[in-house]
Amino acid sequence: RRLDRELTTWTAAELRRFLDSVRGDDLEALWVVLATTGLRRGEALGLRWGDIDLERGELAVRQTVVAVNHEVRLSTPKTKRGRRVVALDGMTVAALRRHRPERAGADAPVFVDGGGRVAHPSWVSKRFKAFAAGAGLPSIRLHDLRHTHATLALQAGIHPKIVSERLGHSTVSLTLDVSPRTWA
Repeated sequence: RRLDRELTTWTAAELRRFLDSVRGDDLEALWVVLATTGLRRGEALGLRWGDIDLERGELAVRQTVVAVNHEVRLSTPKTKRGRRVVALDGMTVAALRRHRPERAGADAPVFVDGGGRVAHPSWVSKRFKAFAAGAGLPSIRLHDLRHTHATLALQAGIHPKIVSERLGHSTVSLTLDVSPRTWA
């Protein structure tokens, strides 16, 4: 599959500037998870505390959040590859540890809005855009954090098959098609 539009991603320095700018935000852990795992917005918002194993440093994508007529609904990932386990780095584990409430049940959503409800996808995207602008960063879509993750991983020499599995792509060629041609 070829994309007709030019993909925009951030550099490692720009991503670091973004993460520095969200430090202390009530959704800091969400921004870190999105930046370091390549999860889709709905996959991250669908996480429950029972999906995350901080001791093993991994999370399981088992459900996703979608907005239907502006109403938040839970759904399952579209494909078998979408249901996957993703390894977490130390920074992500630390951010999730700081974010976790003392008495979070296994079914409790990880990322909630001010009212304790699962965060609405469009609200999260608007907050992302505001933080990026406030940090003076190039404008990208929230989904482009996923592309940024893939591009930086490929540039760091991580094998395309590993990146593809992390992203839940059906094929390695899809991963290479949707990542800017900066890994060569």
